[in-house]
Amino acid sequence: MAYLPLDELRAMGFRKLGRHVQVSTRAVFYEPHLIELGDQVRIDDFCVISGRVTLGRNVLITVFCNVAGGQAGVSIDDFSGLAYGCHVFAQSEDFSGRYLNNSTLPRDLRLETKKAVHIGRHCNIGTHCVIVPGVTLAEGTAVYAQSLVTKSTQPWSIYFGVPARRIKGRRKDMLALEKQYLQQEGASEAESVETVSPIQS
Repeated sequence: MAYLPLDELRAMGFRKLGRHVQVSTRAVFYEPHLIELGDQVRIDDFCVISGRVTLGRNVLITVFCNVAGGQAGVSIDDFSGLAYGCHVFAQSEDFSGRYLNNSTLPRDLRLETKKAVHIGRHCNIGTHCVIVPGVTLAEGTAVYAQSLVTKSTQPWSIYFGVPARRIKGRRKDMLALEKQYLQQEGASEAESVETVSPIQS
């Protein structure tokens, strides 16, 4: 997988661009001036990121994912990720038949739901999951593959199904590992900083 060089990332005009960001040359961004990428973010091949989207540190968006922030916005907090083929929407059409649908038609003939989506820290979303407008995934939520998340979740819980339902709790061991990782990364960053020797008289 080829990643964009730093100068090209900067030229795209993101609202925020963190350190050590990796973005595939095959990823697509719409309205990058509304998009924030935190430190150590990675976005893989064939992803589409659009509208108001905020990604925290160490967020992974794997291949074929779609994150559509629209006007309301999608935020994904630190250490969370989307597995292959996930779709996260902050906007949706009314499909009841009372209105016309799709973006080629006038807005006054359509009805759109626009509600922010928030994915908390340490959330893991399995392959081919869908998250609809207005959902908040609490910290530590895991969603098994091919689930449809229509309601907000409880923290440190595992969900599965269509629609997704809580099936059991989730361990928090990763919080200690997070602390260890951040300490190691801090030491590594400190070692990489060039020091200036005092002027010799």
